[in-house]
Amino acid sequence: MTQNARAVGNLKQHTIWQNGHAPEPCTVVIFGATGDLAQRKLLPTLAHLWHDHPMKESFCIVAFARRPMNDAQWQATVLGSINKYMPEDDRLDSEAQRGFAERLFYCQADISSDDGYHKLSALLDTLDHERGTRGNRIFYLSTPPELDPMIIAHLGSSGLAQPKQHSDGQGQAWTRLIIEKPFGHDLASAQKLNSDLGKVFGEEQIYRIDHYMGKETVQNILALRFANSILEPLWNQKYIDHVQILVGESIGIESRSEYYETSGAIRDMVQNHIMQVLCLTCMEAPVAFDADAIRDEKVKLLRAIPLFTPEQVAQRTVRGQYTAGVVDGQPAEGYLEEQGVNPESTTETFVALKLFIENWRWADVPFYIRTGKRLPKRSTEVTVQFKRVPHQLYKLEETQGLTPNRLTIRIQPDEGITLKFGAKIPGAAQHLASVDMSFSYNTAFGIQSPDAYERLLADCMMGDSTLFIRRDEIETSWRLIDGITSIWQQMGPDTVKPYASGTWGPDAAQELIEQDGRNWDNP
Repeated sequence: MTQNARAVGNLKQHTIWQNGHAPEPCTVVIFGATGDLAQRKLLPTLAHLWHDHPMKESFCIVAFARRPMNDAQWQATVLGSINKYMPEDDRLDSEAQRGFAERLFYCQADISSDDGYHKLSALLDTLDHERGTRGNRIFYLSTPPELDPMIIAHLGSSGLAQPKQHSDGQGQAWTRLIIEKPFGHDLASAQKLNSDLGKVFGEEQIYRIDHYMGKETVQNILALRFANSILEPLWNQKYIDHVQILVGESIGIESRSEYYETSGAIRDMVQNHIMQVLCLTCMEAPVAFDADAIRDEKVKLLRAIPLFTPEQVAQRTVRGQYTAGVVDGQPAEGYLEEQGVNPESTTETFVALKLFIENWRWADVPFYIRTGKRLPKRSTEVTVQFKRVPHQLYKLEETQGLTPNRLTIRIQPDEGITLKFGAKIPGAAQHLASVDMSFSYNTAFGIQSPDAYERLLADCMMGDSTLFIRRDEIETSWRLIDGITSIWQQMGPDTVKPYASGTWGPDAAQELIEQDGRNWDNP
């Protein structure tokens, strides 16, 4: 067996736990457990985590919800969800389903009632003693953002937010809070949310989750950059011409009109997912691979992006809104025809912008960002285009099939990396063409990447906040976005350009990059 084959064989036996050690016993309390996120993602992920990776026997899940239900009814509901939403290859057999169901408990209460939190506290104490969960708790807020402050305040006033002694008296237990995006809808609301959190929880207890950070390919941006000496010397303004980041979706807003009408593409995607990818692509090397060191560098990077002036907003940003068209061969209605959307809405479903990072590494390198709904295909990727050779030895007619070197990191789907470089076409003539050197994660390692939520939930159980977002990072990112949206509010509705569903956005987005003599790298 070759060394590479042995490595792949070992990976097939991988565990998601760091250093192979399972986390301490704990109870995960899900607020909003009957909602869509919990049913589709959290509960199937927890079932897979419990079943496929070694865990302590003392592990429980408590649902905190208003709907009348007892433990048995709740267990049946959860088993129905995991059978529906877990991939077929991962589904639990009947014995495993019974084992998982034994760890499910239901606390029927109103989130606005003090009595409900006292009832929850009593249940958690019972589980500590009867199930050995030792006082370790994770509170997961899978609730609408407007309910978060109320839940946070009640967790504080009831004493549930404060870590306690282990129920066996051996050491200190821990309490952690996972909160979903959006983290506010602008800088002021983000600061208010952070203030509410800070009154009840310490920053080390708070895990702000963005599922993009749990994707293996996002994390592998760091490995690609800092574990390979061939790339780091080239990763700067001397060799890189420009960088493109695309987050494209073929779907529309589906049933999210109420949220999307107040959000738009820039708040829904740019402020969080895209800024996270940008940080990992461009940040300086951290002094260590730990939470604070990595997050320090991300914040430094965001602070190096200057706020847009009104003139720059007009010149460097494009807003679009999809109209009727065809996606994947199927007719698609326009945004204004979507249920729940104001017929006169100017909410953007597409954003393209050009920004600069003002530091030594990236001076004068433009970053082109695109995200949108109803694009031709679902794709998230980073394209790093290198500068052309300083002197071309070949004649113009010999290089017509040649494009500049490009490194493309595909985050989803078909996760992998492709390097485009020039090669001579076989034959007597000196004709060149661009060819690809490709790497696929699934093909290379022979395993399926863990689900993003699975990785992040496991990290929270282990107390590792590296892939979660810190308070100052959230607020710095919102300053940049607010600087753009505040100017958009002063611009007329005609600045929101229509584009047909199934196309790559409005013509203005093409002009944004073409005026610099460049082109979008469409997948």
